Amino acid sequence: MRSYHPDLTPPWKKSAPVPEVPAEPDLVVEEVSTGFCGAVIRCEKTAQGPTVTLEDRFGKHRVFPMEPRGFLLEGRVITLVRPSAAGPARPARTASGSVAVPGARARVARAGRIYVEGRHDAELVERVWGDDLRIEGVVVEYLEGIDDLPSIVRSFAPGPDARLGVLVDHLVPGSKESRIAADVTDANVLVVGHPYIDIWEAVKPASVGIGSWPVVPRGLDWKTGVCRSLGWPENTGAAWQRILSTVRSYKDLEPALLGSVEHLIDFVTAPA
Repeated sequence: MRSYHPDLTPPWKKSAPVPEVPAEPDLVVEEVSTGFCGAVIRCEKTAQGPTVTLEDRFGKHRVFPMEPRGFLLEGRVITLVRPSAAGPARPARTASGSVAVPGARARVARAGRIYVEGRHDAELVERVWGDDLRIEGVVVEYLEGIDDLPSIVRSFAPGPDARLGVLVDHLVPGSKESRIAADVTDANVLVVGHPYIDIWEAVKPASVGIGSWPVVPRGLDWKTGVCRSLGWPENTGAAWQRILSTVRSYKDLEPALLGSVEHLIDFVTAPA
């Protein structure tokens, strides 16, 4: 007769079971040992066992073994498993990569704001972050240039409950934009930017279907020069709509813009 050996391991030393979650494409998880956070791109079989490839918001890829208790999903420890051929529906994502909130209503607008330089900047931010901004109650306005930024900031009268974030084009050392930004020293204002001459350049060339953004000679309007170099009609409004139509999610934008916009959203929505 087989003898019975009870499990004498103290309860506090036993590992609590964790859920197994299929590694569906676009599922966003965090690898526990490195802290790398990204969306599932694919799963593969290897000689060492199954692996999962994650892509972070900057487009960087990392491959990890699918070990038990190896990932976090929305702060909870999980075990990733290979999805079945007909796996469960994955959670919907907004264009920025955030988990969509079905049926969520827009929040009453905050006193804080995000200012961008022009209409094209505002339309691009809306295209990718619009759902997130409505849930957070953040309004984006455009300034038609930042030459008068210090006086605009004073008129806004920022405070702990009304923070102001400003996104600036071509914010590089020595530029006119960097000198203007340096004049804004209010602790309740955050000025960040990207290195591109115009917001058009923040869209990845591959998404637009071109090899690279053209180099435009000095003295020629940059947008007109881009249209001329690419053989497009010299109608910058129509050209922008052509560019904007290729942007479907954060994956179509350059990392330098992604980080700046998310930094502004975090700043404006932080508790007073």
